[in-house]
Amino acid sequence: MKTPARDFVGYGRARPAFEWPGGRRVAVSVVVNYEEGGESCVLDGDTHSEVLNSDVAGAVPRAGRRNLVVESHYEYGSRVGHWRILDLLQECDIPATYFAVSSALEKHPEAARSIVAAGHEVVSHGARWIDYDNVEESTEREHMIRSLEVLERLCGQRPVGWYTGRVSPNTRALAVEQGMQYDSDGYSDDLPYWTEVGGRQHLVLPYSFDCNDMRFASTPGFNTPDDFSDHLRRTLACLRREGNRQSTMMSIGLHLRLAGRPGRAEALREFLMSARQFPDVWFCRRRDIADFWRLKFPAPR
Repeated sequence: MKTPARDFVGYGRARPAFEWPGGRRVAVSVVVNYEEGGESCVLDGDTHSEVLNSDVAGAVPRAGRRNLVVESHYEYGSRVGHWRILDLLQECDIPATYFAVSSALEKHPEAARSIVAAGHEVVSHGARWIDYDNVEESTEREHMIRSLEVLERLCGQRPVGWYTGRVSPNTRALAVEQGMQYDSDGYSDDLPYWTEVGGRQHLVLPYSFDCNDMRFASTPGFNTPDDFSDHLRRTLACLRREGNRQSTMMSIGLHLRLAGRPGRAEALREFLMSARQFPDVWFCRRRDIADFWRLKFPAPR
């Protein structure tokens, strides 16, 4: 399959002139990653233990062996962090998008029901939370189909959006093949954009790794909850100032095992409670952004 082309220009200086619904200028998308139970684990047939995005400093893959400490940190996310973040979003009246790994959510059906009942969007985050770079195209396709089927069964609705994270050269084309209305496997802009995939126009809603709690698990990264909330505040301040000239978009990435810890959750709550008071800020689900963009800026012919 043909690999994606690169684009170093994008919108350039002539960025789209528009306002979000209600005359607002900054669309803020809160994304909650539900991955706990979909990560690498020898119990699930993987060759090694998980190492990424946990509070276990210096963790390395253990070939053929479990890492019980890392596993326990992940389990905190689904056992405790999920409910804390869900309640926080309800308290702040913030609609969110959940990037859900189907094999993870399948292990906790009550969590799936609670996400849907709260009115949040569920996007497929793949069948497993693994690196798909060296996965055969046929296997990746099978995983996509299974993920969409499982999430539709758990949530009562087929996802319209896709996010893999650790992609292969085939990921976007396979997402288009499965009828996805948009994907978020892009980081190259502050606005949605159309890209050509297999002769068809496909919508990309960029995601972000800087306004993301994953930096608590990286070096350099966030050391304290205030580091995270301060970065969110400064990002929103910049985008609101730029919004006086042109509307824009902000993505906030959360993980249950990271932002779900009490101190970080409290810093997040303080930011959201403050940000939701701004009349020029639109908190929304990613599918809301995609629907708006498709009507306002239809795919080029």
